[in-house]
Amino acid sequence: MLSAGVERGRAGRGESQAMTPPGIKDVALHAGVSVGTVSNVLNRPDLVSDRTRQRVLASISTLGFVRNESARHLRNGSSRTLAYVLLDPRNPFFADVARGAEEAAREAGMALFLCNSEEDPARETEYLDILLEQRVRGVLITPVDGHAERLRSMPELGVPVVLLDRMAGDPTEWCSVSVDDVEGGDLAVTHLLETGHTRIGFAGGPHSITQVADRHQGALLALERAELPPDRLVVLDTNALTVAEGRRVGQRVVGLPARRRPTAVFCANDLLAIGFLQQMIQQGVDVPGDMAIVGYDDIEFAAAAAVPLSSVSQPRYELGRRACELLLAEADARTVHGGSAHRHEQVQFTPELVVRASSRRPVARVRRAARA
Repeated sequence: MLSAGVERGRAGRGESQAMTPPGIKDVALHAGVSVGTVSNVLNRPDLVSDRTRQRVLASISTLGFVRNESARHLRNGSSRTLAYVLLDPRNPFFADVARGAEEAAREAGMALFLCNSEEDPARETEYLDILLEQRVRGVLITPVDGHAERLRSMPELGVPVVLLDRMAGDPTEWCSVSVDDVEGGDLAVTHLLETGHTRIGFAGGPHSITQVADRHQGALLALERAELPPDRLVVLDTNALTVAEGRRVGQRVVGLPARRRPTAVFCANDLLAIGFLQQMIQQGVDVPGDMAIVGYDDIEFAAAAAVPLSSVSQPRYELGRRACELLLAEADARTVHGGSAHRHEQVQFTPELVVRASSRRPVARVRRAARA
């Protein structure tokens, strides 16, 4: 007589999906072998004769048995899942970063789960707690707050973390992969100064986001090098880095008195720049004749905008891929050596400026020569 699990395995597909799926004991009973033999077929098939192996595989197929990989890996402490906690999946920048990370994970036989913090510290902590419960192999994160208590406790609790698109404040605590955003902001504003603009807007926020603060700092450095006072940079704060916020900035700029209105605006990301450009076109402002615009990230939509946008380019795919490689290396070091052989790395890419019609120059790629 077949066990209840075996009978369930024979049930038609139209029956309730809530029924418990057949287990390894059901397979053993159906095939007339021990549970250990089924385990060997699944994990060490070379220990089982061809005839027995084929009988067990036939039972697996008949019953519709699916092995519980999660439980197996929890038992031996080698989960095959990674996670990436990102700030905003609506921003194509993060989609490209995730694609690079996913490719590296897939090549290593891992699955990558995506979690969206929505730039909310509480939501970020909730996801980290869930990922700890799930015993993921490691976590990539673009953190809302790099000093959050739960984030800092993750490695101590056995889950390695790599900061993505953030520099590690303490290089002995984390691996990190980032872009030199100070240099990127410097590149953007230097370009606008070189094209004759002396009153430049900086649109971005909140400044608690590290990238926004760094890009703002780079803009100020460019002014300082040009021996212009910092008040020549008109700060246009935003509540988020979205197209809608870009439109609102555009409305504010158009409403400024002529003596205070910038003739060029550097936006902290391309979504802001696209919204700002839309508002300029709607208001009849000539771009770049009356208003030059530079964005940041060089997402695909930047080149496809009504007026192709100049933008500071980041190697998005490479950021994700390199971060995942560092995470896998740290996770392996923990498994094999308990982490003692691992040394944290800080990888920083150099941005490039892609100049298009929105800031008057023909298409070109510009990279600043290394400073002495």
